[in-house]
Amino acid sequence: MTESFTSTRADLLAALDGFRVVIDEARARADLILDRPPLNVITMVQRAQMAAVIEELDRRQAIRVIVLRGAGENFSSGGDIPGFMDQTPETLSKLAWNVAALERCAKPVIAAIRGYCFGVGFELCLACDFRILGQSAQLGLPEMRIGMIPGSGGSARLVKMIGIGRAKDMAMRSRRVPAAQAVEWGLALEAVGDDELDAAVDALVGELLNFSPLAQRTLKSVLNGATDSPLHVAIETEGQAFGRLRGSDDFREGVASFKDKRRPKFEGA
Repeated sequence: MTESFTSTRADLLAALDGFRVVIDEARARADLILDRPPLNVITMVQRAQMAAVIEELDRRQAIRVIVLRGAGENFSSGGDIPGFMDQTPETLSKLAWNVAALERCAKPVIAAIRGYCFGVGFELCLACDFRILGQSAQLGLPEMRIGMIPGSGGSARLVKMIGIGRAKDMAMRSRRVPAAQAVEWGLALEAVGDDELDAAVDALVGELLNFSPLAQRTLKSVLNGATDSPLHVAIETEGQAFGRLRGSDDFREGVASFKDKRRPKFEGA
């Protein structure tokens, strides 16, 4: 079903701008769909609304996995460029916080990408946990073409994912990276035919639902923290989380199912 999210932060979410949310509780899944075709341009209001909706979905126990995708042939061509001139420098300097809602979300988030995926559209995808591409996908940070730089975490995340050399090649040249090269560089899990993209995403959602929700969100936190922590700090964080999970019902069920040679039934506690 399509959600309006009028019950939480009604002042911000009474009318969603440029996107919609479809919830399938039977499959424990929520789809956040950019819906301003053909290019799915993302406005400033939309950025704040999307962050608030992601926080709401994170709180809903019935939702286990979130999928971010675009309506039509393109994911998103990026932000509303003229709209930047209406914002103060202070506002623009904080745009990355809204995009990072996908990273802060404790649940797995999958980006399903076909066609254009540029600017803040690409930055949103970089903040997701998994990226699956259709063969038509083109990824890029074109901001240099208008005398600007990425402003929502794109360049920083890119360096962490593909190294400074490739990040400079991609961002400083405003270069579009096609699907096959994006997979080769580690920017995406896989590239499939555009007509196979939905099935590939469905399969990953189904796979993720097999795991303990508690262990899943714990591991996401540990991995995200490890990206910018010294090795000894990351190892200590992992160890502390490992020790805490020892007392969970899900771990006891996992051990019991291993001994009984059956599939575990995780409850997330």
